[in-house]
Amino acid sequence: MRVLFVVLLLAGVAQVSCAAHAEEGVLAFSIGPESRRYTAAQLLARPDATELTIPADVSYGQSMRYRVVPLLALVSVGPAFDTIEARAVDGFVSQIPLALVQRGATGGATAWIAIEDPAVPWPNLPGKKASAGPFYLVWENPERSAIGSEQWPYQLASLSAVESPAHRWPQMVVDASLPGDAPARRGQAVFTTQCMPCHRMKGAGAADVGPDLGQPMNPVQYLTSNGLRSLIRNPKAVRTWPQQQMPGFDETMLRDADLDALIAYLAYMARR
Repeated sequence: MRVLFVVLLLAGVAQVSCAAHAEEGVLAFSIGPESRRYTAAQLLARPDATELTIPADVSYGQSMRYRVVPLLALVSVGPAFDTIEARAVDGFVSQIPLALVQRGATGGATAWIAIEDPAVPWPNLPGKKASAGPFYLVWENPERSAIGSEQWPYQLASLSAVESPAHRWPQMVVDASLPGDAPARRGQAVFTTQCMPCHRMKGAGAADVGPDLGQPMNPVQYLTSNGLRSLIRNPKAVRTWPQQQMPGFDETMLRDADLDALIAYLAYMARR
């Protein structure tokens, strides 16, 4: 599921290159001492490739069976890196904490790269004209680590080692004086996981899919609290327009408490 308002062309030569490689069945890795590229055939031939059934696949909304390789086995941990930036062909960019991936080795949710076999293609995604392939980050037992719906990036173009969003973009961070249990502080974490894959905050972020939620105006400055809640839960109930592709976030994807915290964060950022 994705928060998509308009699917835009990837900006910059590097992003266009990533999209082209993904379309050709190549996944770019910039994790560790050197950059690597894997074809679908190379990943499918790995000795650690295995079959995996995902009982409730987030993107397909049903049980799916994939040929997969463990993400952790592909990650060469290097210095100054605590986040894996997963970039999709359409500009969707999910920031995956490295600790979340590493937790799979100690009882947490396990991250896998699902590879679409060209000889046995996956079905098209619901309402779309393409599958989730050729590469798709999926999670086994996602409930063990509270994996968010936006942490399942499909149509992957690249995986890169980066610093956490809070370090890369300090303009999106709440003030250090806020208490640890402040709703806005929790809302920042919700925004990072569920909104940042498509949206920026005052320029902070790497995605170019949806509008910046901090500039030129913050949503809380032109929507009521109830209107904003309704828009997030069911966008089509609030407004419809040809480019509207944002899906609704029900309580299985965004709990009421987290939605309240997200709105508190937006309100906080509107005052900064």
